[in-house]
Amino acid sequence: MSFFLFISIAALAQKSEVFNSPDGAIHGYDPVAYFKESKPVKGDKKYSLSWNSANWYFASQQNLDAFKANPGMYAPQYGGYCAYGLANGHKATTEPDAWLISNGKLYLNYNKDVQVKWKEKQAENIQTADKIWPGIKDKE
Repeated sequence: MSFFLFISIAALAQKSEVFNSPDGAIHGYDPVAYFKESKPVKGDKKYSLSWNSANWYFASQQNLDAFKANPGMYAPQYGGYCAYGLANGHKATTEPDAWLISNGKLYLNYNKDVQVKWKEKQAENIQTADKIWPGIKDKE
């Protein structure tokens, strides 16, 4: 029994630079839609791209093409992991509806309650997470 528990916990920890779920990067949501439609939009598997060791899904061919042309502009910061978690030194999952675009960058959070805490010191949290990210991005 403990073996299976260990396997389950290990499966949840991610060494990947990009937050992946069974639905793909960032739960299968279209990162471009956050910018173009100002809301989370579920991607369609017929508009997919493997980028940065993750499967990304898009709501349209136009969004896929925009991402291909400039993934750095549309990919969420910190690989789609929780911006607040990163500011506190760890990777955490995110929810698609806990998002914010600030200075042209997409930030995701664990949930809306965590996002409220993150926004209280947003600039400081971003600065801290930016410093931590290079050392943690490939670790669990």
